[in-house]
Amino acid sequence: MTDTLTAPVTGGTDASAAAEELRLRRELAAVYRLVAHFRMTDLIFTHISQRLPGPDHHFLINPYGLLFEEITASDLVKIDLDGNAVEPSPHPVNPAGFVIHSAIHKARPDAHCVLHTHTKAGCAVAAQQGGLLPVNQMSMEFHNRVGYHDYEGVALNLEEQERLVDDLGAHPALILRNHGLLTVGDSAKQAFLRMYYLEKACEIQVTAQAGGAPLILPSEQVCEYTARQLSGEAASDFEDHDAYDLAWAALLRLVERIAPDYKD
Repeated sequence: MTDTLTAPVTGGTDASAAAEELRLRRELAAVYRLVAHFRMTDLIFTHISQRLPGPDHHFLINPYGLLFEEITASDLVKIDLDGNAVEPSPHPVNPAGFVIHSAIHKARPDAHCVLHTHTKAGCAVAAQQGGLLPVNQMSMEFHNRVGYHDYEGVALNLEEQERLVDDLGAHPALILRNHGLLTVGDSAKQAFLRMYYLEKACEIQVTAQAGGAPLILPSEQVCEYTARQLSGEAASDFEDHDAYDLAWAALLRLVERIAPDYKD
């Protein structure tokens, strides 16, 4: 299958930059459609952002008011770290989205994409004192690799940004207590796949707890080793370096079938 997210470069720096922005817009739009497909949305009230290359610290974010299932590549709004639209757009930007995402993009050079959700299972685990438990292999990907941020109200105050960034630290994921989930990635596909499995981990935890039986939790040593395996930090007899790329290719085929207009 041809990579539909890759636009041809026609020559010159400006053309190369435009081609890369188009590629990133399409990849981000695909992620919006996948979040909608897997029922991780909250009407119009969550957000996914993508940093654009260059020294200006611009990033793309969803137009406030559109459902994720409606969003196309051209709909995405380009803003700066102060929340100002860089190019004309008929759409506003969610203020809470700007507060959260601009803080992380500014503080974490590796966080090219930031993905935030308010799912039922994610919010349930975010309300539990113990947070995410190592009840399943999926949750062990985040063992000692998820931060926690205490609830301070709706994220509309800039003074919260420093504490939010401190709580995320160098982790790939953040649980916002009494609020929801957040993942970061060096690409939209990485942030999505992390969120997909963080969400699954929360679903499994809530389901296991609902059964009422005592939970079996592996030892700290096993949990840490599994986390290192899943992050590629630990050696095993067999390696699976292509797993996420193969999963993403399959997800793109899904988007092409269910929402081919995402590229528009």
